[in-house]
Amino acid sequence: MALEFEHSVNEKRKENQCNKLLSEKSHKPYRISRLGLLSSSHHHSKHFREHTLSSMATLIAPSNHSPQEDAEALRKSFEGWGTDENSIIAILGHRTVHQRQQIRRVYEEIYQEDLVKRLESEIKGDFEKAVYRWILEPADRDAVLANVAIKSGKNYNVIVEIATIPSPEELLAVRRAYLHRYKHSLEEDLAAHTTGHLRQLLVGLVTSFRYVGDEINPKLAQNEAEILHDAVKEKKGSYEEAIRVLTTRSKTQLVATFNRYREIHGTSISKKLVDEGSDDFEKALHTTIRSINDHFKYYEKVVRNAIKKVGTDEDALTRVVVSRAEKDLKTVSEVYYKRNSVLLEHAIAKEISGDYKKFLLTLLGKED
Repeated sequence: MALEFEHSVNEKRKENQCNKLLSEKSHKPYRISRLGLLSSSHHHSKHFREHTLSSMATLIAPSNHSPQEDAEALRKSFEGWGTDENSIIAILGHRTVHQRQQIRRVYEEIYQEDLVKRLESEIKGDFEKAVYRWILEPADRDAVLANVAIKSGKNYNVIVEIATIPSPEELLAVRRAYLHRYKHSLEEDLAAHTTGHLRQLLVGLVTSFRYVGDEINPKLAQNEAEILHDAVKEKKGSYEEAIRVLTTRSKTQLVATFNRYREIHGTSISKKLVDEGSDDFEKALHTTIRSINDHFKYYEKVVRNAIKKVGTDEDALTRVVVSRAEKDLKTVSEVYYKRNSVLLEHAIAKEISGDYKKFLLTLLGKED
């Protein structure tokens, strides 16, 4: 009798904790029963109601879910002999960023441990890295990716991606997350690890807050197309001027400038910009132009290079799939198919294996 009473009290405590958390954090009220169920269907059921976040996203997530039920199922997957990786994939691979943060909060409240740290101890390798990056909030994820790129002294293309592809508000959130996590500003760490023109370009990009809108100045596009031609192509103009243009103008204005360049010179500004002998600055300059001009084509090339490489570049592959699944991975996949005549999921499935493969395919909206 005492045991039944204690169990009842514990269940009630868990229910109260979850209701309190969700009423504080959720945009809409959740009704949670003693068992933590929102509906009769369980997340493992093939019939759970699905919706994609946007027409360009590949992530498939339930329109309703119980964070408590998910937290309990994840906890169960950690217990016993070995970890139930399939359960981790089935839950986290089908949850939006908002739903994942709810699960993290509820899990910690119930079990008094950090879900991220528990996952790190339960799973390994590329699968663990992908799940870790997926479960973080986007700004925090980008902060981690930026720090890894800075500390490694290479992959400055990751910094350029983070600085040029998100909106100004999203970039500001990344800078806040970086400061909170590392107790240094992103620009401070970049400046400490780079020199010369590379430092000017990268610090300028991460500290930029660009105008977002459709206004363009055709005369400015004409003039700055020539500035970029002289500096970037002819290497006789001022790199400082090219950096000023690329770090301050709106994306709309820059695309107009790149288009004007093509009209004047009959070729894309990014064509033959880098070769085997290019230094880090020239590579970063090239990435800046390509990511601003068409980030779908840019990501397609990142994935293509990652797959093509001798020994797949799992870091690059993970970065693109994890960061774009909720945004525009469907469009990146279409561009990939158009360029390579192979479905992206087939190309990825051929190169990787195991739980890592299952997880990436789930984020692509394709079950293994």
